[in-house]
Amino acid sequence: MADEMTYVAPPIYVRYEPEIEAEISHLSTIIRQSLPIGFAASPRWLSIQLLEEDPQLVQAVQQTSAGTPVSAALAASLNRLRVIYPDGIDVALVDQRYTFVHQLVRRVITLPGEHRITPSERIDKVVTHRWLGIPIFLLLMWIVFTLTTHVVAPLVDWVDAAINGPVTNRIVALLGLIGLHGTWVERIVLDGVIVGVGGVLVFIPSLMALYLALAVLEDSGYMARAAFVMDRLMHALGLHGKSFLPMIVGFGCTVPAFYATRTLKQEQDRILTGLLVPFMSCGARLPVYVLMATIFFPRHSGWVVFGIYLIGMLTAIILGLVLKPTLFRTSQPAPFIMELPPYRIPTIRNIWFHMWERSSLFIRKAWTIIMITSITIWLLTATPVDGRGTFADVDLEQSAFATIATMIAPVFAPLGFGSWEASGALVTGFVAKEVIISTMAQAYHVDKVEDDAPPATVIEDIEFIVVGFTLAVFDAIKAIPLLIGVDLSEHEAEDESSDLMLAIRRSFEASSGGHGALAALSFMLFVLIYTPCVTAVAAQYQEFGKKWVWFSILGQLVLAWLVAWLVFQGGKFLGWG
Repeated sequence: MADEMTYVAPPIYVRYEPEIEAEISHLSTIIRQSLPIGFAASPRWLSIQLLEEDPQLVQAVQQTSAGTPVSAALAASLNRLRVIYPDGIDVALVDQRYTFVHQLVRRVITLPGEHRITPSERIDKVVTHRWLGIPIFLLLMWIVFTLTTHVVAPLVDWVDAAINGPVTNRIVALLGLIGLHGTWVERIVLDGVIVGVGGVLVFIPSLMALYLALAVLEDSGYMARAAFVMDRLMHALGLHGKSFLPMIVGFGCTVPAFYATRTLKQEQDRILTGLLVPFMSCGARLPVYVLMATIFFPRHSGWVVFGIYLIGMLTAIILGLVLKPTLFRTSQPAPFIMELPPYRIPTIRNIWFHMWERSSLFIRKAWTIIMITSITIWLLTATPVDGRGTFADVDLEQSAFATIATMIAPVFAPLGFGSWEASGALVTGFVAKEVIISTMAQAYHVDKVEDDAPPATVIEDIEFIVVGFTLAVFDAIKAIPLLIGVDLSEHEAEDESSDLMLAIRRSFEASSGGHGALAALSFMLFVLIYTPCVTAVAAQYQEFGKKWVWFSILGQLVLAWLVAWLVFQGGKFLGWG
């Protein structure tokens, strides 16, 4: 029986461009001459890994007694190639390997017909274009924030009317039935829970609209393109597009955004991204922006909210440019390869799941953290100081809450909002950013005019809710063309400012010396930049440790004060507002 002969195929090498091949050949020669035989078993492979700056192999060569010539030759090769490949030698190597594979596949695989450009590829030619990609991303963000301000505004008004009308009526009736009418218990329910929690729940339509828009972008496959588009910008920060994914998550909530940094391999990339994530304004801040923009910039509230989010992104970029060459100068950006999924039509089930998951978290916080904080604030506002008044019968200015907030107010006076009401709201905002709204609703207490009309019946309250919801939905549908700049309104919008909104306007006008709009802008920027909620801080501590948490907390407080001061004082100097 004849001996069977085994055929051994010759090795196939990826051939790179001549400049790279020359350096590989040069390095391979030095490796054969300098390193031990076992270490240099495959000089070509080792040369390629060294050119890609594999940290473990570079360190191993440097620790070898005969590795000095190889290290010197490697440094010289890298210097020569960086001039030819400014985007990175590792990127060039990967690109040329993919080109080789593509050409090989085309040679050995026969397709039944010519390759047809898919719809996803046609869209990506525009969406991921070198110059059009970022403007398209910003346009989509503008549409999102227009949706959360103008389009759902009728639904926000409906929720507000329902809470302060039928809901309050039924609660008052229930308290009367159990004999608590006129007691301090009724006060804590109405002025604490209803005013505090209800003031936050009013903005549920805005938050649901935000989460709806983000869910559509995610489920359609666009968010992957956003990371790809931002890759070039992230490279300027020493990061890559993968770092932008946690930042996108941060638009919804900062807590999962911190956890999303686990996808980054290098520790310094994780920390730097974690420091930048809080500037991607979370959904909890949105009610503050919407309220202040509606009060002081009613005709341009959508643009103002969009501008605040844009300033947050610009702040993160500037900080990244500052921190990268200083605290994080030793970090080398890792290669970034992303497979873009095909576009698909978002399903109602997935959209509803993501939207409800995030919105329900907000509602749960309203009945836990926000309610507890609102009750605590009411107790402080009901407690007299220095014996002036009695419990639940004291002027707000003489309450314990006002006294504490007044001690802090001078810190914010140069920023245009040095009133105790605004200062107290920012302090409680450390608990949760939604609490800022509930605190303002309680601090800017407005005495309601007694109505001599008989109380509404249950049937009338139900009719009010149903009819009001129907009209709100109809008005919201009519506002949808605003997304493309078309206003179908048949008349000028009426001034429907609530008593709370008027009280906030008067307070900011007084504390700013007549520059209320400028002070409101300063206030929104402070809310944007200063320390996130305690839950986010706990997640940040868990992920990055005590050192970076304190660096973030103190740094954000100082930066928020400086930015707000610069905007307010600079605006006054320029004659704005």
